[in-house]
Amino acid sequence: MTSQFSYNPVTPAIVEELSGIVGEKYVVYGDPEKLEPYSHDEVADPQYAHMPEALVRPGGAGEIAEIIKLANRERIPVTPRGAGSGLSCGAVPVMGGIVLLCDRMDKVIEYDKENMMITVEPGIVTNDINTLIREDGLFYAGYPMSTETCHIGGNVAENAGGGKAIKYGVTGRYVTGLEVVTPKGEIVELGGKRVKDVTGYNLIQLMIGSEGTLGVFTKITLRLMPLPKVVVDLLVLFKTTREAIDIVPSIVTSSGIIPTAIEFMDRTAVQVTCDYLNETIPYQAAGAMLLITVDGPDAARVEHEYEVIGELCLNSGAIDVLVADNPTKSERFWKVRRSIPDAFRVDSPHLSVEDIVVPISKIPEMVAGLEELSRKYDVRIPCFGHAGDGNLHATPVMNPQWTIERWHETLEDLLVDIYKLASSFGGTISGEHGIGSKRKKHMPLVCSEAHLDMMRSIKLALDPNYILNPGKIVDVYPAARTR
Repeated sequence: MTSQFSYNPVTPAIVEELSGIVGEKYVVYGDPEKLEPYSHDEVADPQYAHMPEALVRPGGAGEIAEIIKLANRERIPVTPRGAGSGLSCGAVPVMGGIVLLCDRMDKVIEYDKENMMITVEPGIVTNDINTLIREDGLFYAGYPMSTETCHIGGNVAENAGGGKAIKYGVTGRYVTGLEVVTPKGEIVELGGKRVKDVTGYNLIQLMIGSEGTLGVFTKITLRLMPLPKVVVDLLVLFKTTREAIDIVPSIVTSSGIIPTAIEFMDRTAVQVTCDYLNETIPYQAAGAMLLITVDGPDAARVEHEYEVIGELCLNSGAIDVLVADNPTKSERFWKVRRSIPDAFRVDSPHLSVEDIVVPISKIPEMVAGLEELSRKYDVRIPCFGHAGDGNLHATPVMNPQWTIERWHETLEDLLVDIYKLASSFGGTISGEHGIGSKRKKHMPLVCSEAHLDMMRSIKLALDPNYILNPGKIVDVYPAARTR
């Protein structure tokens, strides 16, 4: 590897310069205990962790621009980071260097009720946006499942989705403007409070989902929606996974209704999570469940829609349809769904939360294929996720009788088979969690070399020194040294 693409260490002299930019108290250096939390995200496996050399907490775009310019001059990698709630190692500093933590940038810059827009800094907790605007009858619809912890900057960087994506779409549908610090340290304004804009290349959508590899977001303008006046949840119990999954395409295509959410949970996922929460939902007779949400402007319309969906499910073999028409009962249902990953981490710390996505009509075949792989590898693969848009979190869990070495060897082959299976149905390896460094080596399974080359060309054009979140999505320089 040529010296042009090697990285230099963070030295005390560099730390002094960083302290001059952001203030000494916002720089951490030489303290492994304080730096360790920033060596990983929510992926628990230590093989994916990498220690940063320094942590810097800027207060605005100007400071970030100066940090990036310094990093370019000194050839030091910079990894942007939000709440660290990702599941692809996208915020892990795989090349060492500087972690750029944006938690101080958590302000609302402008709340424009007249235009139904809000401009915020990247470090604001996503849920706080909806808390602020709820009384005005508005909401931000780009709903990820971890809204209580995640930052909006990370949501945009991953183009995060969630339970409501089938009706409302994912994060990118609602981003109309960005202020971005480029990998060269330039501050660029993209878009604004405009619903329509075809002035040149759509650079906003290029930045959305780029996982911090093409720029650092410093301002984000979001389009808001009218808050639904009525929301009802149905918890539908089925005897078998097949019955539950088979009905999903029919709900979307046959009823003439677009539900807000259709979440799938197999028996293993529900049982482990109910035990974890001490929840008494009557799941014992069910092999799988669907959690279906319907919302709308008035009670009569919502009641009609959920009755149509409930009847369709019962006619297709559902054991029972439990109706939650009040917030307390709805929260019970949704808490089970949201807590599945946490429950499995307690049940077994050795697992891999995957994020495959297939066309909706292929969900039954995908789930059947996962069951075959579970038998083939002698590994539990509990499955849950956003069945309404084909996004399934198949989660291989280590056989408790295995050594950790056998688990890692088996998981490598199993993941390849899962990804190939999804690809064979017209799917891909990530619907919302992103590629990061965790799934990077599997990109050739779903992207042609020409496709990968296009991404490499974009990365090099914007980041010729390869300093902004290197080692993610694609290997621009396959020989790049990982510290």
